[in-house]
Amino acid sequence: MERLVRAKEAEWKALAADASDPEQVIRALLAHPRVMERPIADDGQRAVIGRPPEDILALLA
Repeated sequence: MERLVRAKEAEWKALAADASDPEQVIRALLAHPRVMERPIADDGQRAVIGRPPEDILALLA
């Protein structure tokens, strides 16, 4: 779950949420979608976070 959030952003830090706790991450993302790491690519079977961009290329290959 840690990879889903922009942990270095001030907005995330202000939430004082635990990035390793899925429940807290989900609640935080619902309330503050700007802290979600992007882009996320989905091929219908799996999804990857595009950081680093090579992860997206691997999904497309």
